[in-house]
Amino acid sequence: MKKTILTKSILAALCFAGFGVTSVHADTFGSGPNAFTIDFVNIGNAGNANDAGVGGGLYSSSYGGVPYAYRMGTFEIAQDAITKAAASGVLNLGGGTWSATQPMAVISWFRAAAFVNYLNTSTGRPAAYQLNGTNTVLTLWTSGQAWQAGGENLYRNKDAYYFLPNENEWYKAAYHKNDGVTANYWDYATGSNNIPDGIDFSGDTAFDAVFNQDHNQESPNAVTNVGLASAYGTMGQNGNVFEWSESAFDGINDSSSESRAYRGGNWSYSEFDLRSSVRHGFSPSISSNDLGFRVASVPEPSSTVLMCSAGLLALARRRRRATL
Repeated sequence: MKKTILTKSILAALCFAGFGVTSVHADTFGSGPNAFTIDFVNIGNAGNANDAGVGGGLYSSSYGGVPYAYRMGTFEIAQDAITKAAASGVLNLGGGTWSATQPMAVISWFRAAAFVNYLNTSTGRPAAYQLNGTNTVLTLWTSGQAWQAGGENLYRNKDAYYFLPNENEWYKAAYHKNDGVTANYWDYATGSNNIPDGIDFSGDTAFDAVFNQDHNQESPNAVTNVGLASAYGTMGQNGNVFEWSESAFDGINDSSSESRAYRGGNWSYSEFDLRSSVRHGFSPSISSNDLGFRVASVPEPSSTVLMCSAGLLALARRRRRATL
């Protein structure tokens, strides 16, 4: 009986923290020829600390602590999804540079936010961001309207279901070791402290991340062909294209026009930009062919919760039988 009680306590703790839960679920948007899906992985270990430089590597920065569970897009948003959202009526998304399966780039932060708003409103949810009619200006939410978990965020609506990942959410999904509620992080988003193997020559098919070791790579790869996964199962958070975060570069999110942080490196840059310690800032109105984004979401109320509830119920029944 003691063994059953202990097992039940452990399961309850793991369910609360979301420890080790990296199941994949695809959400569908649009309809008919404009339908597309986005795969998400669960990011658990709620309440983990910021990177404290104790993970055995050389690089760290004080980010990554997130007090709640959430989901992160498995892949960067591909051009195909943007094309279909534009065809569904989203204004001013931009044309992009690369093919349908490659990441969307040449997209400003504002337009990435407009795409995220479409994910929300097309599925009957409130918009995450308060944008003007041409998706070029952001108005801050009031404190009563704004996201408060993990600190006040005047960019994001409190009821947003889909959103651009803030810098802590992005950093955790990329570098956290997924080994419990800890401050342990990897140096690279490939689940390692070792420098990833990059693309050495045109046509190289054996690589850990899409970055340039010998300056021969001419474009990003398809978002599904980007090397090794992070500890949570996200792909391409190192290399391929840089990725916008939701966060202002100063981390306060109290000015609509200030620079936004971005991270991760790209296909044409060196290993330096893949490191967890490296971050950059850019005006939210600027776009570039090496800067894209991915999407995050609140956790589903189904898979993890139902799995935990079923497990706890089964253990409770075993315990009752054991005491009869």
